[in-house]
Amino acid sequence: MTAEIDGYNGDNAYTFKVGKVPENAEKLLEVTEAALYEGIKMALPGNRIGDISNAVQTYCESRGYYVVRKFIGHGIGHEMHEDPEVPNFGKPGRGPRLVPGMTICIEPMINETTAEIRILPDKWTVVEANGNYSAHFEHTIAITNGEPIILTESSLHHPKN
Repeated sequence: MTAEIDGYNGDNAYTFKVGKVPENAEKLLEVTEAALYEGIKMALPGNRIGDISNAVQTYCESRGYYVVRKFIGHGIGHEMHEDPEVPNFGKPGRGPRLVPGMTICIEPMINETTAEIRILPDKWTVVEANGNYSAHFEHTIAITNGEPIILTESSLHHPKN
């Protein structure tokens, strides 16, 4: 979901389950959402984009899941997609340095059995290439002099972390 207020953009994604879902789908949702918050923990001044990227990747891959590499997070402000790019994979200590005043979108897209994706004929819907489960969570984050601020947190959903 995206929104614009006074010329500034916000971007947010949440994977909802409908009805009862299999245990493996439930676990994927939990891991993907937790990975988002692992990335957010690294969104500190002086850290680098790669610190966020690596936190997401390490959290998911250590639990047997696959990070989609064809879609990534991004900077955000007057435009929906701005620099810097914020991949969900990478090496710590690499990439642009985070400075107070930056706003970025961290958005893990995690698959159950492969990192590969397929885009359906509607040119919008993205699915795991093997047809198994995929999940996506995203928040817009402000880098401050201290802890990051989640600009898209909602009273409709509070993380369990």
